[in-house]
This record gives sequence, structure tokens and C-alpha cells, in this order.
Amino acid sequence: MAAYPIGTPGEVWGETEKQTWLAQQHIKRSYLEQVVSKITTLNDSLDVEQYGALSYDEAKYPLFVIKTKHWDSAKPVALVTGGVHGYETSGVHGAIAFAATKAAAYSNDFNVIVAPCVSPWSYETINRWNPDAIDPNRSFYQDSPAQESAKLMAYVASLNVDITVHVDLHETTDTDNSEFRPALAARDGVTNVNWNIPDGFYLVGDTIKPQPAFQTAIIKEVEQVTHIAPADDEGKLIGVPLEQEGVINYATVELGLCAGFSNSEFCTTTEVYPDSPLVDDENCVNAQVAAIVGALDYVKTALST
Repeated sequence: MAAYPIGTPGEVWGETEKQTWLAQQHIKRSYLEQVVSKITTLNDSLDVEQYGALSYDEAKYPLFVIKTKHWDSAKPVALVTGGVHGYETSGVHGAIAFAATKAAAYSNDFNVIVAPCVSPWSYETINRWNPDAIDPNRSFYQDSPAQESAKLMAYVASLNVDITVHVDLHETTDTDNSEFRPALAARDGVTNVNWNIPDGFYLVGDTIKPQPAFQTAIIKEVEQVTHIAPADDEGKLIGVPLEQEGVINYATVELGLCAGFSNSEFCTTTEVYPDSPLVDDENCVNAQVAAIVGALDYVKTALST
């Protein structure tokens, strides 16, 4: 593959290279029209709350959570996050679809918080990074350099609650190979060696708290909607050994992943493959909703026994 067009191979990007990259990014869709307009229609049946705005343009990039009504400190808290990587479309719209169609049904058993689009600038420009060439999903730690990550963490901390279950909605796409992995390697002055793109849905659990039965329950719910990604010839997905069908584990806290910051007992990251010939946009959104349903149904049962 040809060298990435920005920077010098083997050398870490400085500010010049980052500004060159930023100058090449353009608005491709509207966060206000496609996302916020859907969120605000839910204000009658759910509580819609703005928890901040991105400084790149505070009018264009307000940040919202959607919460179930009748908050009760005796109930466990479920957190759903989408759009940490803004280009991963079904994560954003899957979170909204869950809020619109399913969240209220779980309000007797959970306090549900949905943050549908953590990175709205990246949603509009169809990007993995923010304007500073920082990946928000590697930035969920104290004194985060990514305001997207920092603002969500600060909001959740302000609630002063324990998060019991956290489902973070993502996609693995063909553009990971055509753009995002090459860009990452160029930015960091390294060589990319992983080009694996699984065809199908899979989950990323936490190596410290893998909760295999929890992950299994989600897979079983999702496989009613879409196909589960098979392992490659080495028994891996994206270069990581399979823990069970459709499940690998990452060091979520150590890597600064969104799924790790909540310190939840039950956490998972979904990965949908929207470029598969076997799916369409609606199927991808439905798979995300099914993953959340599978997660909450499992935890509800686990906590009641």
C-alpha cells in the first residue's frame, strides 16, 4: 500500500502535519438535522439533558444525554454510549432507536442513561478522530486530551452513581483499512500490521471483567437480527484471540476505551460491520438495539437471582 499522504514514514506527526490533516476534513452531514432533531422529539417520554457543547462550535455541537424518567437511587444504572467514533453511524442511530423504542420499558428495573453521539464533529466529518487528531476512544482517562471524552466523564461523575452495565456502540468498517488505520500508523510513525475486517457482528469485552455469560447473552440476542462474525484462520478477530463465538477481550481501562471509564460490573463494546453485503443500514441499527436489549435482559435476571 502507498504511504499515507501526510507526514514522513516512520516519523511521528507534529503540529504541522496535524493541521494539514485537519485542513482536509470537510462537513459531510448535519449533526443538528440528523441527530439532535431526533433526540429532541423524545423529551415528552424521556428526559433530554444537555451536558455541554464542543468548543469547536458550541452552537453546532451541543452534547446530549437521554434519561428514563422516575429516577430512583435504589435501581441499578445502565449507560449506553454511541458515536464515540463519530463515523460509526449505526452506533449513533442505534442508541437513539433504543431510547425511542425500548428505554422506557426498562425504567422499572434500571435508571437508563443514553449518550447517543459523544463526538458530533466527527459524526459530521465522518471521522474516527477529533479535530486535534486525537481518538476519543483512546482518551477516557483523567485529564483527557479529548474534550469529547472529558465532558462525558465529567457528566457521569456529576451524577455520583455507580454504573452497573455499560454498552458502548461501535462499528468496524472498510474505511478502517482505506483511511483510519493508515492514518493512525502515519500519525504515530509506525507500520500497521493488522488489516483484518471481520464480516459480521462481534463484541469486545474487558480482559479484567470479561463476564462471558453476559457476552453470550448479547450474542444470542443479536444473532436473531444479524450474522455473527466468524474468526479468521488463526482463531482471531482484528488480531485478537477469540474468547468465545463473536467475542474478544481488550484491556478497556488501560487503553482508555469508553467502555472502561464507567467501571461497570458488566461492560461491552459492540462492533457492527455495515459494509457486509448481508446487511443494510436498518439491520445495523437493529443489531445495536438488540445488543442493548440482550445486555439489559441478562443483567436484570442476574441481579434478581
